[in-house]
Amino acid sequence: MGNKIALFVLFLLVVGFGLFLIKDSPIMGNVIGNLGSGGVQEITIGMKNYNYNPNTIKVNVNQPVRIYLDETVRGCYRSLVIKDFGVYKNFKDVDDYVEFTPNKKGTYRFSCSMGMGVGTLIVK
Repeated sequence: MGNKIALFVLFLLVVGFGLFLIKDSPIMGNVIGNLGSGGVQEITIGMKNYNYNPNTIKVNVNQPVRIYLDETVRGCYRSLVIKDFGVYKNFKDVDDYVEFTPNKKGTYRFSCSMGMGVGTLIVK
């Protein structure tokens, strides 16, 4: 019986450590902008369960950000708004993008034009 408990505790530790390692991955709803050409942080957002996916994005301050929406994003969700940075963009297709430079650290909201789909932009 003692061995089973020890194995179970070990299993919980391994799973807990694994969740710690992936806490900032898209699986857990967070994404950090990938550094593209010219130092631009590139992010692609999709749609899952009637919301943006990922719905939490982390980027660096004073570094350009380029956001794309993939083919899963439909309806009003194709109009992305980040009021704090003056972003109002209606995406026509998957090659379309919006680019801006976040100039202040903090946590900001992004949404579709109707406010139905929401997310969080964290600027570090």
